[in-house]
Amino acid sequence: MPIFEFKCLKCEEYIEMLVMNQDDEIELKCPKCGGEDLERVLSTTSYTMGYGSAGTKVKTQSRTCSSGSCTTYDIPGHTR
Repeated sequence: MPIFEFKCLKCEEYIEMLVMNQDDEIELKCPKCGGEDLERVLSTTSYTMGYGSAGTKVKTQSRTCSSGSCTTYDIPGHTR
């Protein structure tokens, strides 16, 4: 039962979703603003990341979430 983390592109709120069964239909909607444009983000990892290819540094954001303390990484590079 993995926990997936998403970022609302409208209000930039981070959301965690527990997926009980991969066949379940899940409503991807921000509970804060109701936005439906969510982007899946990379959750905490067990390794250290350095600089991106253009010399841009990986940014981290730590916060409290339902599973304790969470860190989100903003990795340089192309998005959608």
